[in-house]
Amino acid sequence: MSYEDYDKALKMGKRAYRIKTLKGEYPYLPVLDDIISNVEIRGDVNLGLVDIPLDRVVGTSNKGRTYSFASNFMPILDFKTEFGSKWSSLCDSHLEEGIRDPIKVYEYMNYYYVVEGNKRVSVLKYFDAISISAYVTRKVPKKTDDPENVIYYEFMDFNRITGINFLWVSKPGSFEKIISLTYPEHKEKWTDDDLLYFTSFYYNFAEAFKEAGGDKLTDVTPADALITYIEFYGYDDVVNQTIAEMKQGITAVWQEFIISGDDSPVDINLKPPVERKTIPIISQLLNPGPNASKPLNIAFIYDREPQTSSWLYGHELGRNHIKEVFGDKISTLKVTCTDTGDGAIMVMEDLIKNEGTEVIFTTTSELIDSSLKIAVKYPNVKVLNCSINTQHRYIRTYYARLYEAKFLSGMVAGAMTGTGKLGYLADYPIFGSVANINAFALGAKFVNPSAKVFLRWTTIKNETREDILDELYANNIDYVSDQDLIVPERASRNFGLYKLSKGEPVNISMPVYNWGALYEKIIKIIMNGTWNSSDTDTLGKAVNYWWGIPSGVIDIIMSNNVPIGTKRLISTIKGLMEEERFYPFEGLIKDQNGMVRNEEDNRMAADDIMKMDWLLDNVDGEIPVQSQLKERAKPIVELKGVMKENAGEEHEDTVNS
Repeated sequence: MSYEDYDKALKMGKRAYRIKTLKGEYPYLPVLDDIISNVEIRGDVNLGLVDIPLDRVVGTSNKGRTYSFASNFMPILDFKTEFGSKWSSLCDSHLEEGIRDPIKVYEYMNYYYVVEGNKRVSVLKYFDAISISAYVTRKVPKKTDDPENVIYYEFMDFNRITGINFLWVSKPGSFEKIISLTYPEHKEKWTDDDLLYFTSFYYNFAEAFKEAGGDKLTDVTPADALITYIEFYGYDDVVNQTIAEMKQGITAVWQEFIISGDDSPVDINLKPPVERKTIPIISQLLNPGPNASKPLNIAFIYDREPQTSSWLYGHELGRNHIKEVFGDKISTLKVTCTDTGDGAIMVMEDLIKNEGTEVIFTTTSELIDSSLKIAVKYPNVKVLNCSINTQHRYIRTYYARLYEAKFLSGMVAGAMTGTGKLGYLADYPIFGSVANINAFALGAKFVNPSAKVFLRWTTIKNETREDILDELYANNIDYVSDQDLIVPERASRNFGLYKLSKGEPVNISMPVYNWGALYEKIIKIIMNGTWNSSDTDTLGKAVNYWWGIPSGVIDIIMSNNVPIGTKRLISTIKGLMEEERFYPFEGLIKDQNGMVRNEEDNRMAADDIMKMDWLLDNVDGEIPVQSQLKERAKPIVELKGVMKENAGEEHEDTVNS
C-alpha cells in the first residue's frame, strides 16, 4: 500500500517540478535562509507548541533537504532510495496510528519553513491534512511601509488577540476589520468559544467559497471574501450557516468579491452623460416611458426628519425640485426611518411590494448596508446611496464635489482677511471632508500666499462650537468657514463663510448643494433608457456619480459684503471651472510635512482627491483618530473615516534578540 502511495506522491512531485522548470522558476522547496538573506530581522519570538495550517507550510529552513522535494512538498527521489523507504514507512505509520510527533519550524511573514520534519509534512500534505503540531519560532522582520510588511504586523496583533494563524488577507486594515465584525467586545482577547465558532465558520466558508469558484479569483483570499460576506449579511446571521447556505449567499453577492480584489474598483463619473435630444420612434413604441397614467415611483429615505438636519433639508429641497420639473411623470415619497439597519430594510421592502417603488434614493452613508441588501434582493429596483468612495456593484452612489465651492470660499476669505489667519470648522474626518479643508486652504493661498488656516473639529470630545469660536476670536482669526447650511429648526448665522466678531457674525458667502439638479439628471438617465449604457467600461465596477460646478450641482453665493473686485475674480474662476479649464488641485501641492503630493505640471486624479488623508502645508491642525471623537461621531467615522482607531501610534512587538 505504501508503495502505491509513494508512487502517486512521486508523480505529483515530478509534475510540479516540470511545471516550475518550464516556467523558469525554482522547482524545489523555497529556502528560508535564502529568503531572509537580505532582510533585517529584529529578533526571534518563541511561540511554543502550536497547531499550524499545512497550506502555509511552504518550505524548509536550509538547503539540506530541499532537493528531495518538489515545490509542493511531494517527493522527487525514487522509491528504492533511503528517502523513499523512510517516506513509505512514515506513510504506513500515519495510516495505522497517525503522525503525532511535532515538527520544528520557523515562521516568517505567516509562512512556515521546516527545521525538522520535512517528510512528516510531505506525508500529511499528500493526505490533504489541514494542520500539524509544531514547535514554532517566529522571525520578526524590521517594520517598514511595504504593504505586505504592514499586513504582517497587523497579523501579529490579530494572532495575539485571537490565536488564529490559518488565514491571510491582501489589504492593510483587514485583520482589525475581522475583529470588529465578529467579536468587537473582545477586541483585547478572544475567548475559547469565540475561537471555536469562528474557526468552524471560516473553514465552512472557505469550502463554500472554493466550490462557488473562489479559487479562480487570484487577487481575493478566502479571508478577504469572508470579510465581504460578513459585511453584507452580518456575522450573527451567517456564523451557523451550512456550506450549502453559504454557497447560495456567496453566489448572490459574487460581484462584491470581484470588486474587493480590484485595487481601483470605483468608476468615478465626474459629469453627467450627454442628454439624448431625441429618442428613436421604435424605442418610444416599445417603451413609452413614465407618464401621468404610469409615473416613475421614486422614494427618498431619510434617517431623521429633514427639518432637523441641514444635510437632509437640502435633499428634501431636491425632491421638491424634481416634483416641479417632472410633474405627473413621477411620483415621490418621503420616508423617515431612524433605524438604518433592519428597520430601513423593512421600510424599503414595503415600498417595493406595496407602493411599486422603482427608484430608491437613500440620503446618508449610514443607510448603505441596508441599501445594498435591498439592491441584491430586488435587482430590478434602482437603488442609489448618497456617499463617496463606496465599492459596491449592486448599487450606485452619488455625491457632490463641494471642494470646488470651498476653493472659491477660500479665495474670498484669503482676499478679505486682515490678519492672514482663517478658521475652518469641520465635523467628521470622513472621505471628502479632507478635500474640502485642503481646497479652502488652497483657495486662500491662491490669492494670499501668507494665509494660514486654523482647523478645528466640532466632534472632538469636550469641545463645543461656542468654545472653538471663542478660541479662534481670541487668536485674532477674522474669517471662519463653518457648516454649509442652516438647520431650519435651529436658525443661526454661523454658516458658510462669515466674519467673526463679538456680536452677530457677518455672513460673506456660502457654498450651495443643488441636489435638485443632480436628482434631475439621474432621473433623466433612467427615463431616457440609458441607465445601463450611460457609463462606459463599468462592467464589474462600482459606479460613483461625483458631480460639481460644471454640472450645476455645486455653486457659491456671495453677499453684498464681498467687494466687487473679489466678486469679479471669483466669478471668473468659477466660469473657468464650469468650462473645465480650471481645477483646484492642479500644480505643485505640498502637505504639512513638506512632502510633494502633486507635481507642478500634474492634475490630481479624482480618486486621490476623494481619498485624501493629509493636510495642506498652510493648515494648522490635524486629522483626529477615532478615540478622540465624541460617541455620536464614531459610527459614521467607522463607516467612512479616513483614519483608523490607532492611526499614528507606533506598533510595539516584543522580540527576544
